[in-house]
Amino acid sequence: MVEKKFKCPDCGKVASYSGMHGELKTIYCPYCGSKGRARLPELKHGDDLAIEVSDLRKEYGDLVAVNNISFSVKKGEIFAFLGPNGAGKTTTVEMIESIRQPTAGTIKLIGKNIKTHFNEVKKDIGVLPQEFLSFERLTVKETLVYFSKLYKKRADIDEIIEAMDLKSCEKMLYRNLSGGLKQRVGVAIALVNDPDIVFLDEPTTGLDPKARRDVWKVIANLRKKGKTVFLTTHYMEEAEYLADHIAIIHKGKIIAEGTLDELINRYGKGSLLRIKQCKTEGAVESLKEKGFTATYESNGDIAVKIDYKDIVLDVLSNLRHECIEYESIDVRRSNLEEIFLHLTGSKLSEEET
Repeated sequence: MVEKKFKCPDCGKVASYSGMHGELKTIYCPYCGSKGRARLPELKHGDDLAIEVSDLRKEYGDLVAVNNISFSVKKGEIFAFLGPNGAGKTTTVEMIESIRQPTAGTIKLIGKNIKTHFNEVKKDIGVLPQEFLSFERLTVKETLVYFSKLYKKRADIDEIIEAMDLKSCEKMLYRNLSGGLKQRVGVAIALVNDPDIVFLDEPTTGLDPKARRDVWKVIANLRKKGKTVFLTTHYMEEAEYLADHIAIIHKGKIIAEGTLDELINRYGKGSLLRIKQCKTEGAVESLKEKGFTATYESNGDIAVKIDYKDIVLDVLSNLRHECIEYESIDVRRSNLEEIFLHLTGSKLSEEET
């Protein structure tokens, strides 16, 4: 998806609209309501997209699982599709993989419509499904060799084992592996055909924190190898740690999209310095007089907005100069949990239950 700004010919104000490359759109001015038609620019050479989804919809009777969503994924980036269980993540990725047929909309992989050209692009994708299982009585290496023989185009198995940090267990039976190692084997299987695009559907669900971080390192390494990674997850930390670009899906609709910094700047509170258990009356007023944006929080702590890092030193200097007493301070940046709460009124963790 691409965004383009326009100047309204009636009111003269600048607004923006978005859609697919080359798409003719009906656009509305959000200020005066005037209507017009405009075409988005064609995709330029060098800005190639790995995945392009337009007005994708999936219905099951009266249930709308995916509700007219559009987004794009650049080549070589990790794209996180973040949302609670039941939001439509797996349904979307399975439509992109051509496992499910969409009710409406178009999907392009490497510039080709999968409805008419999927056989041409399927060799370029690797898939780790949400509920991955393999052959229990095969070793790790035997498993990878077996799956590689399903493809004409094959990667070097020893290189994959090395990249996935599986060398120490390549002769172990799959059934004897830990959960984290099994997931790494799953990612490795998705690479046996040396794909350009790798789909990882909830790759760390059910893993302990250490195993999850080990898998994160493996996924981050895919980006270094130039792979495009489409990652579905309901873990905020996973998206924050790995993703170049994030789309948040809720009840079948994409409610926010952008880089982590863009999402925080657009929907979050930015960075805040919290002054805990302040015992000095008039502290907020004193900070405001010095030009700081300071407010009392519901628990009585003081929050000061941090637009740039040097403000922290300025605030601390002012606290000392004004003899303001407090217990402790911390600096915290807004995260995806706060953004989801702001957009939906509930926490992501609450949505999962």
